[in-house]
Amino acid sequence: MPNILGRRIFDMNENFKRIWNWFTGILVAIVGILAVLFVGVRLFGFQVYSVLSGSMEPNYPVGSLLYVKEVDPFELKVNDVITYAIDEETVVTHRIVGIVPDENDPEIIRFRTKGDANTTEDGMLVWNKNVQGTPVFTIPVLGYVANFIQHPPGTYISIAIGAVLLILVFLPDIFEDDSKEEKKKKSAKAKGKVRKASAARAEAQPRHREVRRELPAQEAAPMVEEESAPVPVQASAPQEAGSVYGSRRAQRNEREAASRRGRR
Repeated sequence: MPNILGRRIFDMNENFKRIWNWFTGILVAIVGILAVLFVGVRLFGFQVYSVLSGSMEPNYPVGSLLYVKEVDPFELKVNDVITYAIDEETVVTHRIVGIVPDENDPEIIRFRTKGDANTTEDGMLVWNKNVQGTPVFTIPVLGYVANFIQHPPGTYISIAIGAVLLILVFLPDIFEDDSKEEKKKKSAKAKGKVRKASAARAEAQPRHREVRRELPAQEAAPMVEEESAPVPVQASAPQEAGSVYGSRRAQRNEREAASRRGRR
């Protein structure tokens, strides 16, 4: 039962880690994509603006993110859309409805503009020096996010979200390192116990061998004494042999005497 419970807990931890890795991976991917769309595109010469009014709807709806590429003002034509600055803080995107060259300076041209959703033209002409570029493409809704991040308190909230995201990404690694240290300690303790047990067995094995070697020596000692004990020799055995020999000799003598008597 403990092994089964341990395996279930291990499987739950593995599944939780996988889900957590997927979740944090998706969040990191979203943040990375937003970073590229908001900042990374500037490396390719784009400027990013949020559409705040509906003067250019339906082509550029409110809340869209507008990507503007720098253009030569003298190459612009009527019906082109341009993004230009009115002052240091205000940027407008409208369509060109007329081009007014300067009579005194050929290097200066002015543009008459109008919003697609407006009924009248703009009251001021746009100088070529104020032209930022022409829109290349737009992404709907993303302008709300960009506008929120660029102005407080959205800036502080986005920073806090980024910090929390970093913690969430590295949090499993921190706990995993702690669990690895605990596992190392447990494995070290287990190895120590195994070493102690093996040392105890190694100490116990020679004693058994010595006892086994001593037992045959003790059993063999009386056998050696029995074999080395002198065998008793009876003194009567030679006497019996001599008496037999003497009786045979006497019989021969009697036979020889009888044969001599018969000859006489």
